Amino acid sequence: MEQPYRILEKIYLIGSSDISHRFDCCVYMLDLGQLVIIDSGASLTFQKILSNIERLGLDLCKIKAVLATHAHIDHIGSLYEFQEKYKAKIIAHELDADAIESGVGIAAEAYGVDYSPCTIDIRLKGAKQTLKFGKYEMQFIHIPGHTPGSIAAYIDIDGKRVLFGQDIHSPYIPEWGADRKLAAVSLKKLVDLKADILCEGHFGVYQPAEEVRRYIEYY
Repeated sequence: MEQPYRILEKIYLIGSSDISHRFDCCVYMLDLGQLVIIDSGASLTFQKILSNIERLGLDLCKIKAVLATHAHIDHIGSLYEFQEKYKAKIIAHELDADAIESGVGIAAEAYGVDYSPCTIDIRLKGAKQTLKFGKYEMQFIHIPGHTPGSIAAYIDIDGKRVLFGQDIHSPYIPEWGADRKLAAVSLKKLVDLKADILCEGHFGVYQPAEEVRRYIEYY
């Protein structure tokens, strides 16, 4: 099994199907003076994710927030545990918030895993929103298509724009909230961000900017 690693100064990959569990999405983390985690995996490997953070030499007590990019079990399974153990603020778009809080329509049956619903602390609204963590600002973009409340996030660090685009590759399954027409518009938004590094939801990290553009445009 592969190990967690640093992508860029302050940005890490701490979980994935190769790093934590075959059901997990890519789980990213930013060390912004406080730890901000992008998605949480499918709930079977919470302790493994924690040990990966410690392996990187970072303090678990600094976990501040977890962003849920969309309401599918492989991305939200451990939100409850982060909230309960570390009082992490859970962030999600309002259009996926009810699914995360209820556990209805999150595709858990496809993975055969249990889900513990959690409360959304910060409901993102509209097309774009900014949140500040320490001295850094993170931008959140509503990108409906994969689910109604799918969001991407990006941050500018050390002269590079890093995009957490998540499930760009699809799948677009209507029963799980997908809409291909909306997805096409959303992917164009991501291309227009001109990111230098893409942190995708299941297929890892793409760079430089030209490779990011090619990857998104392909889908």
